[in-house]
Amino acid sequence: MIHKRKKTQKSFQNKIRNIIYMALDASTLITTLAGEENATLDSRFIRDEDERPNVAYNQFSDEIPIISLKGLLDDDDKRAEICNKMVEACEDWGVFQVVHHGVDDKLISDMTDLATAFFHLPPEEKLRFEMSGGKKGGFFMSSHLQGQPVQNWREVMGYFTYPIEARDYSRWPDKPEGWRDVTEIYSEKLMELAYKLLEVLSEAMGLEKDAFAKACVNMEQRLIVNFYPKCPQPDLTLGLNRHTDPGIISVLLQDQVGGLQVTRDGGKTWITVQPIQGAFVVNLGDHGHYLSNGRFKNADHRAVVNSNSSRLSIATLQYPVAQAVVYPLPIQEGEKAVLDEPITFSKMYMKTMIKEIELPKLNKLAKEQDSLKL
Repeated sequence: MIHKRKKTQKSFQNKIRNIIYMALDASTLITTLAGEENATLDSRFIRDEDERPNVAYNQFSDEIPIISLKGLLDDDDKRAEICNKMVEACEDWGVFQVVHHGVDDKLISDMTDLATAFFHLPPEEKLRFEMSGGKKGGFFMSSHLQGQPVQNWREVMGYFTYPIEARDYSRWPDKPEGWRDVTEIYSEKLMELAYKLLEVLSEAMGLEKDAFAKACVNMEQRLIVNFYPKCPQPDLTLGLNRHTDPGIISVLLQDQVGGLQVTRDGGKTWITVQPIQGAFVVNLGDHGHYLSNGRFKNADHRAVVNSNSSRLSIATLQYPVAQAVVYPLPIQEGEKAVLDEPITFSKMYMKTMIKEIELPKLNKLAKEQDSLKL
């Protein structure tokens, strides 16, 4: 069941909309740059050597668990088995894939086709929805964070899909035809899937099955459609920089190209997640990590690009409301909480965003100072 939040509750999306997005024009779009003859990578996309990818987009690993959800709702033994597999994956990686998840194949296909068609629209059509000036949804490039020293090689359409009463349909694409109808159904089914997965993780922690959902107060959802055009020099850049998601749980649909990479040793080694037709990649975010008191990892991941073909992924990111309290739900006797004190999600999120902007700047400054000493 999808819950509706009272209108008087403060919405997380009112916080995120205050982040300033970069102004765009047709000449700056990555699809435009990628289509130029004999193109080379613009300097604003080139990363320092220690940030560049060293594992290929199609060098797939089978280390990320693939979990069938068949029997989750009607077979107690199967539910216990699924629960154990999910717990092991969350403790080990913070990420796993699910199949037999109940989301219709045709819906997945329709959503993928529409998303692909959107990014192949002329630049002026996409720019009708650009997000500069504090708009709360639409089209942007690279990252939603202005001021990052290096840009990502991606274009994005993103907006909040839950709560329903706060949707701003003026920020949803009106082309290609059918986008709104399909997206509404898709977001609903993915929200239902997120609730089911959180119930299992709550039970695994020895809590009531709605404990994680209740910790969100009323879950919000953001749809993020990523398009990574083929890149002339993919070894110099990233489609999406290394990060963890801030919310409680994220569910990602990726095409068969490959490019999602994860690490569990602080970025020393990376693996490329094997694309599985019709599967969803599920990863825990910072909120889920803190609620579990660190037992479940917040998936550390990035996206790489390639020179052979473009790549598409569709993510639904589930968040708590802005004023939801972030603090571990279970603290066993003798354990120490991973947080010193409770904090609201909005404050946690803004701290994370400031860190994502300032840390690369400080690293760049330190490298420049080191080079002057040589």
